[in-house]
Amino acid sequence: MSSLNTNTARVIDPVLSGIAQGYRHAQRVGHILFPAVDVMARGGRVIEFGRESFCNYKSRRAPGADAVCIQFGYEGKPFSLDQYSLDAPVPREHAEDAQTVPGIDLGKRAVNLVMDALTLTLEIEQAELALDPANYPEDNILALAGSTCWNSEAADPIMDIDEAKERVRTTCGVDPNRMVVSSAGFRALKNHPRITERFKYTTSESITAKMLAGLFELDELAVGKATYVDSDAPDAPFKEAWGNAAVLAYVPMQDAALEQPSFGYTYTLRGHPFVEPPRWEGGRRSWVYGVTYERKPVLTGIASGFLFQNIVDPA
Repeated sequence: MSSLNTNTARVIDPVLSGIAQGYRHAQRVGHILFPAVDVMARGGRVIEFGRESFCNYKSRRAPGADAVCIQFGYEGKPFSLDQYSLDAPVPREHAEDAQTVPGIDLGKRAVNLVMDALTLTLEIEQAELALDPANYPEDNILALAGSTCWNSEAADPIMDIDEAKERVRTTCGVDPNRMVVSSAGFRALKNHPRITERFKYTTSESITAKMLAGLFELDELAVGKATYVDSDAPDAPFKEAWGNAAVLAYVPMQDAALEQPSFGYTYTLRGHPFVEPPRWEGGRRSWVYGVTYERKPVLTGIASGFLFQNIVDPA
């Protein structure tokens, strides 16, 4: 195979960009609450949603009469996309050991390494946005404590979630259909006596997230397993991206678009993430693959979400 050059780089660039755009990490669940939607500009105003999608419009029209005009959402807070970029080198020695040049395979490995890091940063941002109580109406927050925490046998998580769903429905007109729960919260739910009792005659297997979604009448329940460290220190403690919380929300199941009501979206510049043309760095003796990702997670219908705090008592 011939060595990588400017011409082959132009071919590899869109191929690797497709890999980056289709990248999925098993422990990333932020897209459950903030699906990606394309935007054409790096800034603008967030399209937020109120009750207009659920109005009974007087749409019957007499011949010659004016039609009622409706619109989706309204322009809310301004947004500005943030740009994130990381590079990953493919050393010449690795290419020689593989008896090839840094083409698609080694390039894909480099791109996946970068996307792993970039999507973790996005996951943390999405979690911080979803878990901030300042973003919710006061009645859409439930802070558990003591015997009401879901790892207490006295707690009733099924009732808690059912009442939260009803709160969202009466507030914004639609049932929440998705839930993200922290790893500790998921363990508490699947082992809770009130929940295991529901499944004891139907299965002897461990209770899964899919089974809990069915129990709670949700389209999807995802477990936030992402962890991270704030420094390079070898003894730096790992932190849970999704903390000790759970979020119920309404999010369209498919064909997400700006005009559809949703708890949130990740505004993503069209064509992103994309892979820069590979470049040779003589000092490193490496081909360097760079990925650029411009995006911004935003809340677009916070009334369609419900926040559970302190769901597991650490004591």
